[in-house]
Amino acid sequence: MTEPEICWEPEIPSTNSALKERMAALPHGYTLAAVSQTAGRGQRGNRWEAAPGRNLTFSMLLRPDGIRPAEQFYISEAVALGVADVLAPLLPAGQEIKVKWPNDIFVDDRKICGILIENTLAGVDRIASSVAGIGININQEEFHSDAPNPVSLWQITGRNYPLEPLLRDVACRILRNLEEAEASERRAGLHNRYVGSLWRGTGEHPFALHDGTLFRASIAAVAPDGQLTLRHTDGALTRHYFKEVSFILDQKG
Repeated sequence: MTEPEICWEPEIPSTNSALKERMAALPHGYTLAAVSQTAGRGQRGNRWEAAPGRNLTFSMLLRPDGIRPAEQFYISEAVALGVADVLAPLLPAGQEIKVKWPNDIFVDDRKICGILIENTLAGVDRIASSVAGIGININQEEFHSDAPNPVSLWQITGRNYPLEPLLRDVACRILRNLEEAEASERRAGLHNRYVGSLWRGTGEHPFALHDGTLFRASIAAVAPDGQLTLRHTDGALTRHYFKEVSFILDQKG
């Protein structure tokens, strides 16, 4: 397995933007981390809140081998499970790490990690590179943004954690999972682990379409390109890409 090269910088507006500017000469697995990220981006264009020096804000350069554009969601699965695999053993008994489709990481009903993956294609049949921007709430004690449900590892456990060893563990785990995604005979195991880890992966739950239509459904499947299949209460199946449908969150916590 490739050993990730990790570079820490004191302050960067966005690790994703900085890594994309530099990545032409950088190796697979290169990880750029910021002690302070001043303009971090999340999904849907949201701003990522992270107190300087208290959390992990970083981006990884991945050069996947043999994963076609139509299969790009295997990269997302490898990254999300890499984070989940490292955080899960740190949680108290009774609390579980889950992946909220497509790749947020939740503890119970609260978000501990956000992931933004940007792929660059080489022609129509090859992914040249992926930049995975990851923010993990580690030692932050309070959140002040209007994000509905953030939580940190410190808030869950009451403990502070050294950031550099955690970052190396996450980066190594992501690369190990990506090797599974690159091997066609091992992808099914990675995908089954992803599906088994899904937040609200069983039972019916409330959803909203992008036009505001509300309905209840259960998760039936996730395709290799990330398309989510939902089974409605009447048994009908509908398929949705990211931003076409969203979970309705319970914000009581």
